[in-house]
Amino acid sequence: MRERQGMMNEEKKDELNHSNGENKGMETQDGFKDKNDKAGDDEENVRVNITRLDEEGISKFRKALDRSDYKTINEIYERYKPIDFARAMEQLDDEEILRICALFSDEQLGEVVEQADEDIQSEVISDLNDRRVLKIFKFMQKDNVTDILGSIPAGRRKQLFDSMSGNDNRTLHELLNYSEDTAGGIMTTAYIALPYDLTIAETIQKIKQIAPRTEVIETIYVMNGMRQLIGTADLRDILVADNDAHLESIMDNDPISVEPQVDQEVVARLVAKYDLNAIPVVNRRKGMLGIITLDDVIDVINEEHTEDMYSMAGVGKEEGIKTSLTESIKMRLPWLAINLATAFLAAFTIKAFEGTIEKVVALSSMMTIISGMGGNAGTQTLSIMIRSIALGEVRFKDAWKPLLKEIALGVINGAAMGAITGCVAYLMYGNWFLGLITFIAMIGNLIIAGLFGFLIPLILKALHQDPALGATVFLTTATDVLGFFIFLGLATIFLPYLS
Repeated sequence: MRERQGMMNEEKKDELNHSNGENKGMETQDGFKDKNDKAGDDEENVRVNITRLDEEGISKFRKALDRSDYKTINEIYERYKPIDFARAMEQLDDEEILRICALFSDEQLGEVVEQADEDIQSEVISDLNDRRVLKIFKFMQKDNVTDILGSIPAGRRKQLFDSMSGNDNRTLHELLNYSEDTAGGIMTTAYIALPYDLTIAETIQKIKQIAPRTEVIETIYVMNGMRQLIGTADLRDILVADNDAHLESIMDNDPISVEPQVDQEVVARLVAKYDLNAIPVVNRRKGMLGIITLDDVIDVINEEHTEDMYSMAGVGKEEGIKTSLTESIKMRLPWLAINLATAFLAAFTIKAFEGTIEKVVALSSMMTIISGMGGNAGTQTLSIMIRSIALGEVRFKDAWKPLLKEIALGVINGAAMGAITGCVAYLMYGNWFLGLITFIAMIGNLIIAGLFGFLIPLILKALHQDPALGATVFLTTATDVLGFFIFLGLATIFLPYLS
């Protein structure tokens, strides 16, 4: 299977290179420019041959909207991807979005709404009556429809459900019952599942009938008489097999699948690990419920990465550049208050040694270096740990070996940085005891940085919390408080030699 996939990837690369060679420098009509036609574009634009809806294109599109010019609008739409219009709608005002709703066909509007962000989706749905909403839903995948239904007011959602056909109503209700961050919450019910005893000729005929209504046709799911998943078949294998052979003879009888309650991060790791283009979702009796496609997995990876990045900084994942001032204050102020409280701990530590600092003012310049280096070293460990936990590479019970490695790193890196800082301290103040204290304190604080950077996300994970949740706040507190304590404590001990 891997050899076959490798051959397919090579063929795709050859086709892409051939296509890029033919299309390079190709001129376009209607004043719209291809990426390759623009001098000075960035590296991505040079290497990827995609027609982009640029500012000039958006301007022409807006003029066509103002004139209600159906022909030009359709020509522009055919030239670009739905995602381009979804992004362009973020620049349009409410009146222009209303015109799009009126001038786009149901299929066009469905394709664009499916790719748009939540705010645009909500605005479009609120602009349309129930009948039109149900029409555009027909051109969208069920999992994306479920996401939209979950974000609109309950009253409007009930109206839409009451107007749906029984089958759609039942399917969407089932999808809404799953948490949005689980396999069930991101799966789609559009897939091809066929009986194991079909011949290849019958299988191909069925695929032709079902394919227009599904999202993924590269993988065919094979079922037994009780509608249980027993295998998968690759479309390539089906096309090259003998027409009289049976589907079960070419299927992989050990399919990878997940249950609907599985966390979406686990799903993403499985898809990445086994190079899947989709993963089936089954119940405990192996009955097929749906599939999770690669595009949804990519969305999950982006979402989780963003969430981890925000959590490390104490920012809510819901916040964005367009979030209102009031909402941003509500999301950020609590974490800033926690940060302030932990900062007071460092201040109290310094106050406990203010008598020592008064006698040796040079300590004040060195202790900020000690705490700063500890924070930097701890952030390195913290970043590696959060990524390793996300990839499932480390668990609490077998973490002692990498923990010992972090302690060793703290000693070695601390000695290296401490030697440099100690020498500088000696050259600045002419006291080698100050240099020695700085050397020892640097080693101690970098060991602390490694320990806390390693243990904080691991403990949060063990407590079933997000490992990145405010981790930098707790890390900074540890390196500041303990770093100051070690440095100023040593200074107090050696005070007769520093005065």
